[in-house]
Amino acid sequence: MKIIKQELEFEECLKQRLEFICEFSKVTPTFVNGSIRKLERTNLTYIEPHRVNVIFLVFNYSNDVYISNLTKKIKLSELEEYLKNI
Repeated sequence: MKIIKQELEFEECLKQRLEFICEFSKVTPTFVNGSIRKLERTNLTYIEPHRVNVIFLVFNYSNDVYISNLTKKIKLSELEEYLKNI
C-alpha cells in the first residue's frame, strides 16, 4: 500500500499571529509545515498538524494551540501567557 504525502502551507495570518506572540514573549519560533497523508486506493486520510518549536501543534483556521499532543489545548490568545510561564 502506498502513502501519498501532500505538504500543507501555513495560513499566512496564523503564522503572522504566532510570530508576533513569540516575538513579544522573546521566543524564536521554528515553523514546520503539516501535511495530509492518504493511503492510495482508500478513503483513509490523516492530517498532520503544523508544528511550532516542536512543542505546539496548530491547524489552519483554528484558534486553538495544542501543547505537545492533541490532548492539551489552549486558545491562541493565551499563548503569550503560556510562553512567559515556561
